[in-house]
Amino acid sequence: MVFFQCQSKMLVTGLLLGLGVLLPAMSVAQAAPVVERISFMPNSEGQGYVVRIHATDRVAAYSEPRFVDRNQLEIVLFNAQLSQTCRRDAPGGPVQAYTVEMRKNHLVVRMQLDPQLTVEAKASREHGSDDLLLGLTYKGGVPASFSTPVAQSDALAPGDARARWRLDTVVIDAGHGGHDAGAIGVGGLREKDVTLPVALRVGRYLKELLGVNVIYTRQDDRFITLRDRGRIANEAGGKLFISIHANAARNRSAQGTETYFLGMHKTGAAEQVMQRENSVIQYEDDPTAYDGLNERALIEQALTQSAYMRNSEQLAGFVQQHFTGNVGRVNRGVKQAGFYVLWGASMPAVLVELGFVTHAQEAAFLQSENGQIYLASAIFRAVRDFKMQYEKGLDLGMAQ
Repeated sequence: MVFFQCQSKMLVTGLLLGLGVLLPAMSVAQAAPVVERISFMPNSEGQGYVVRIHATDRVAAYSEPRFVDRNQLEIVLFNAQLSQTCRRDAPGGPVQAYTVEMRKNHLVVRMQLDPQLTVEAKASREHGSDDLLLGLTYKGGVPASFSTPVAQSDALAPGDARARWRLDTVVIDAGHGGHDAGAIGVGGLREKDVTLPVALRVGRYLKELLGVNVIYTRQDDRFITLRDRGRIANEAGGKLFISIHANAARNRSAQGTETYFLGMHKTGAAEQVMQRENSVIQYEDDPTAYDGLNERALIEQALTQSAYMRNSEQLAGFVQQHFTGNVGRVNRGVKQAGFYVLWGASMPAVLVELGFVTHAQEAAFLQSENGQIYLASAIFRAVRDFKMQYEKGLDLGMAQ
């Protein structure tokens, strides 16, 4: 009987490999992942879309996407379940309609594609979450009616489509918290005690002066894992993610602000900041959850979410501009690095370093009420400027 079971498993494994299924290493059996939502977002400026399959746990095996016919694409999630309350967003981009159904113990997502478009499909896991991403890249040019990501969305009435893409929800992440104090500076100043009051002020200004919905990853002194910070942002439907931190250095003369977006670090200084901020995983129950977030994975993430990267860089530029022009801070520039906290946020995302807790004058400014007001005001102005520019482009796209 044991021999028969082993043969059966080998036959099944061979069959799945023959179908182009991606198989993980053997692991202990666990509850089947549940798909809770299907959503659609542009992945670049008119060059493709990403279909996100939101899952509660890692999908152990899935098929390569295959064309059932010229205009129908199918992907199978093996041994996955469909939530009875699964949220099915309106289709976007090249997807005109889609179905999600169970076949035996497997979940099948089938999409009807626009016949005007030719797409190339690739499935991948998202690093930093349990979601699957199906990238649909346009080939052979895009018709004029698909000139912008907004024009591609949902076949809704213009007002509804415009409303969907408005920058209406901002996620504010106060770095560190709880048993993770962050950097320790002059006079014992703790990073977590700077980031929280600034984050709360930014959120209040955004609500009261800009009228946007604000989601906080934390509003008090508690510990939140880096993975959960991105999950909170995604589940809230965030359009922007801003993670607020304070810097530290052995050189006590180091000072100034810098703002990061996700990418490969280009300097040793950027790498050191990244390593310090990423080191907080030592406080988490399972630091090995980040083992797959390596250089190759970062490149894949950049390709999948190229539109987010460009918007993130633009927002970072606004932040630095207002820190320098309105608050008189030393400008250390816009930089990129592989911060774990930015991996899981599927939206434009930046990490802001407010200044150095290890610099005497800057530490005094960071912990003062006036300093925190000025810094929060600068971040608010940056979001305001980004929102105005983003939605101006949105209106132009809708008018085409």
